[in-house]
Amino acid sequence: MPSPNNRRTALLLSLLVVGMVGMSFASVPLYRLFCQVTGFGGTTQKALAAPAASEEINRTITIAFNADTNPALPWHFKPLQHEVSMPIGKAFLAHYEARNDSNTPTTGTATFNVIPLKAGKYFKKIECFCFTEQTLQAGQRVDMPVSFFIDPALATDPEMADVKNVVLSYTFFKTYQKK
Repeated sequence: MPSPNNRRTALLLSLLVVGMVGMSFASVPLYRLFCQVTGFGGTTQKALAAPAASEEINRTITIAFNADTNPALPWHFKPLQHEVSMPIGKAFLAHYEARNDSNTPTTGTATFNVIPLKAGKYFKKIECFCFTEQTLQAGQRVDMPVSFFIDPALATDPEMADVKNVVLSYTFFKTYQKK
């Protein structure tokens, strides 16, 4: 018969294993939440609206636009503007275009980030095609707008003093439907 100390040790080790398995399942959503809250890894933030005009800062940032498509998705995806110079705190509406080059409807989802990565927490999206999956019919071409602004707090962060340019980058991936 096992001693009480052995039973206690076995119970603690079992609880540790169960906790580790639980944390492995929770790690992806927790990491995603961490990135969304902190802007870590160039993850942009969501906002309900742009700041009031009085919050515009007399400093401009040049935003360059990038678009990539995973080879598994038969789409052509591109930005309709290459770059724009804009005041910090002012909302801007950029446009991307996507075209389904296949002969069947396909669904894609976009991942996104900004470079430099440290600018992610100041890059605020109001509306974006990247918030939901996109389904394009065979041969369909669509305009995909993204409304955003640079948070005025960037101007007072000494770590951001060297940031003059930001690249907003999207990559579309095919979404596989569960059968």
